[in-house]
Amino acid sequence: MTQKQISENPVKSGAEAISGQPAHRQTFSIAPMLDWTDRHCRYFHRLMSKNILLYTEMVTTGAIIHGKGDYLGYNDEEHPLALQLGGSNPTDLARCAKLAQERGYDEVNLNVGCPSDRVQNGRFGACLMGEPALVADCVKAMRDVVSIPVTVKTRIGIDDHDSYEFLQAFIEQVRDAGCDTFIVHARKAWLSGLSPKENREVPPLDYPRVYRLKRDYPALTIAINGGITSLEQAQAHLAEVDGVMVGREAYQNPYILSQVDSLIFGEEAAPLSRHEIVRRMLPYIEQELAKGNYLSHVTRHMLGLFQNLPGARGWRRHLSENATKPGAGIQVLLDAMAKVPEHWQPREAVE
Repeated sequence: MTQKQISENPVKSGAEAISGQPAHRQTFSIAPMLDWTDRHCRYFHRLMSKNILLYTEMVTTGAIIHGKGDYLGYNDEEHPLALQLGGSNPTDLARCAKLAQERGYDEVNLNVGCPSDRVQNGRFGACLMGEPALVADCVKAMRDVVSIPVTVKTRIGIDDHDSYEFLQAFIEQVRDAGCDTFIVHARKAWLSGLSPKENREVPPLDYPRVYRLKRDYPALTIAINGGITSLEQAQAHLAEVDGVMVGREAYQNPYILSQVDSLIFGEEAAPLSRHEIVRRMLPYIEQELAKGNYLSHVTRHMLGLFQNLPGARGWRRHLSENATKPGAGIQVLLDAMAKVPEHWQPREAVE
């Protein structure tokens, strides 16, 4: 499907295509990505879409309860915003969910999808798929103390437990505890032998299994995740399920988010240009620098903004080489932006 065809056929959501109801908050979201989707990244992403649902990085209950820092901090501009929790103790999860609601988060999400050894050793993440009763207890504990949505992000299976019946049994038990929204990464997780990176690439994607889940449980909100790299693909998925969660592509090629409000949510507002997005980041960056934060902590999330445009390489190189220097300030960003023509014709060579 061409970009023009998408523009003529904006998608609201799979549910809306069938029932005519308004788009759901899960229609389009950005995946929680450790070391990537911090508050600087989320502020940057929000400039490109007012409708996408943003997620924090996974935060463990131990960090929130026992850590010295503020692990729940965010910028008000980030809403709608979900907190993803890592943990398996119902009491601790309930305590953290309540704190999240008090701090103004719009959703609490339980991580039942991360396959890393470190996560398994803490008894949370994808290994919890093997303990659906515990996940149900965790969901119920959180549901009992908050009024905001409690959702679960999961895989389609783990190790050799990868039948559809296994997935059904997990979904049903957690549903009966009060969860009505599942974000499903359409790959199973190998809990040993594969790194987290390999777990995002090696096990084959099985989108039809997630579609089947939606057909079999129409009352549930089902969003799909895994391997989605374009809005064309998002549109195809939204004909089958309620929502799409995009991960690495949204981070590495962030300007695709500028089309989400018009192409996915059907709004008429023109997207900001890439240069205008940079200019709108300047006051935020100046505030962060005034607090003693480093320029590179923000600009590292912006490296892909000009991807596939003339001057993109110069933009990336200048930021990479200069944003980490002591005392680096706004001028570094302005100099990097100057390397990318603000007005260019498509016939120009693209890096």
